[in-house]
Amino acid sequence: MNRAELEANTAATEVHAHDLNEDPALPFGDSEFDVVTLALGIQYLVRPREVFSEMHRVLRPGGLAVVPFSSRSFPWKAIAVWSRSFHDGVVQCRTVGTYFHFSPPSGWSNVQPLDVSPHKASLAGSDELWAVIATKA
Repeated sequence: MNRAELEANTAATEVHAHDLNEDPALPFGDSEFDVVTLALGIQYLVRPREVFSEMHRVLRPGGLAVVPFSSRSFPWKAIAVWSRSFHDGVVQCRTVGTYFHFSPPSGWSNVQPLDVSPHKASLAGSDELWAVIATKA
């Protein structure tokens, strides 16, 4: 999302727009958060290991990282590893799990994939929704 879209959210108490591909360093202090989310953008990261290391840095010990993604994206913008597994949530969960595994090594525990897709019978034709969660070790 861009700054204007973020600022349009009247429920937000703060707005931070930051291009993680340009600069993966997060503008926050060490161990500052209990939860970090990287929502619906994992498929576009060109430096995911650096971003995941930064997520680890800003989380408190025992903090939770949540990385949700769907089968809907801009394929022409997605990185190659994501495009090759387009519409295969299980493979994409493995990719995200690998990012957690190496960023930093041994820095995460309880890495779990989740299928949080809407019930197919109630929302015919809906997009799949997946998440990978992990705890800061």
